[in-house]
Amino acid sequence: MVVEAWLARAAAARPGSVALDTPAGSATYAQLLASATAAAGDLAARGVGAGERVAIALPAGLDFAYALHACMLLGAVAVPVDLRLSAPERARVAEGAAAVEQPLQATGETAPPPTAPLRHELDATAVVIHTSGTGSAPKPVQLTYGNLLWSALGSAVALGLDADERWLCALPLSHVGGLSILVRSAIYATTAVVHERFDTDRVLHALREQQITLASLVATTLARLLDAGLQHPPALRAALTGGGPVPAALVRRANAAGVPVSMTYGLTESCSQVTTTPAAALADGEEAAGPPLFCTRVRCVDDGEIVVAGPTVAPGALAPDGWLHTGDLGAFDERGRLRVSGRKADTIVSGGENVAPSEVEAVLEAHPDVLEAAVVGLPDERWGEAVTAIVVTRRGVVLDGEALRAHCAAALASYKVPKRVLLRGEPLPRTRSGKLLRRELR
Repeated sequence: MVVEAWLARAAAARPGSVALDTPAGSATYAQLLASATAAAGDLAARGVGAGERVAIALPAGLDFAYALHACMLLGAVAVPVDLRLSAPERARVAEGAAAVEQPLQATGETAPPPTAPLRHELDATAVVIHTSGTGSAPKPVQLTYGNLLWSALGSAVALGLDADERWLCALPLSHVGGLSILVRSAIYATTAVVHERFDTDRVLHALREQQITLASLVATTLARLLDAGLQHPPALRAALTGGGPVPAALVRRANAAGVPVSMTYGLTESCSQVTTTPAAALADGEEAAGPPLFCTRVRCVDDGEIVVAGPTVAPGALAPDGWLHTGDLGAFDERGRLRVSGRKADTIVSGGENVAPSEVEAVLEAHPDVLEAAVVGLPDERWGEAVTAIVVTRRGVVLDGEALRAHCAAALASYKVPKRVLLRGEPLPRTRSGKLLRRELR
């Protein structure tokens, strides 16, 4: 199936509306289309054509957006590159692609060749996103135009759509959670507010003063904003929060501060969101990850693994049974909301009992003096694996490991209580999308 190119459609429908707002400047849809068209001409002059890969190694902002939309106008495949990677890692991500490491020529009379389509073939690959690599080296995932379109439609059904939407992105554009905001906004013809990186003061100012209606966060960034005094942001309809387990205590804290949290669960292979708390349920203060998007099918199979199918799932990620096997564990509650309990591979087997690290972490993070916690299984002669907690306390607080074990014992079965508690002064290692790098703690 072929659809009209969404940037061209947005520019025709709302030429004077702001497409992209960044600290360095903004662009209307007419300006974004003109700049992307010129940038497409620059790529074409370098020999880039439809179906060829383009590695975009640029900071989040206007130049990145020009390059991304230039690829889509040409039918080329965009490959965003995480600028924090080492030179060898970046080379592996960009292998076989034309490299864009400096801004493309986005002004002047250049234009894509006359054969360049102002349409999108939904089955064609649009972008290649590399997973965040929590358990292994990042792997490439090919997402189609259809994946991107259906994800945008499913998100809009869950959250509603305001013609004056201003969606704040302080997530990396090299990951699906950040890149999707740029793409969805173009599909909706609304505004993406893009920051190069998460900065607490800058995001706090945007939420207070810049009429942000939606924001995408992870648990750690939401906590930083609340610590900095975020309360009742005037225009915010929902703060989508996911990218890993979100402590229930943090959701309750946000709701008490007047910050409406929409819990979301997703992954690269599903083009971002799989389940999202709908706007109509935000007043209930939901602590689960919400029901599936309307276009997505989700099951929890016999061993508790979450499997996903539907038009948002990357074709190459499907198993022979027609489902994406996520490697995540979870269950649906009586209201059809998904509760994610952790990673299948992270399950600790201690004394013959299975322990989900995220369950223990949630109890530890409910302690008022704990900033963040990680739970891993370490080799142990008696238990096979000993449940071990690594805890970061709030600044200036002195905690005793035995007191934390007692705190856990009040809420958990005895075999789930950490055998050891290690106190740590520095933040836990995480990916740029906020996921815990548990392998670095073992």
